[in-house]
Amino acid sequence: MLMNRTLRFICRDVHLRVERDDSPLLRHLRQGQVLRLPIAHKEGNWFASPEVVHHVEMGGAVALRYCTPKGEIEDGANPNGALNAVAGLLSREGNVLGMMPHPERRVRMLLGGEDGVGLIRGLVEAA
Repeated sequence: MLMNRTLRFICRDVHLRVERDDSPLLRHLRQGQVLRLPIAHKEGNWFASPEVVHHVEMGGAVALRYCTPKGEIEDGANPNGALNAVAGLLSREGNVLGMMPHPERRVRMLLGGEDGVGLIRGLVEAA
């Protein structure tokens, strides 16, 4: 992880497109679904060598990407400059999800929405 491209701490809502729904951690989501979740980080810029990026993409490890509210992958929707708009990676076995947004901060309407419920539910059920 590198510092955000702005070199500043970012705390705001972003949109994520679900790329995979075939893991126990993602089973309550559907491929192509757009989530609105908050980010809060200064080092959220996912970076890797071209070889690793190719391996990650070809291996289907990308679980979530930053996107527009309509699910389009655009540079302006990528808040931190992460390569290929990667916001979440899934392990080969599908039992580990690394992501920068905070789904736990979107589990009740009182917190601004419930888009994080599916991710948290999958985590709890997998545990």
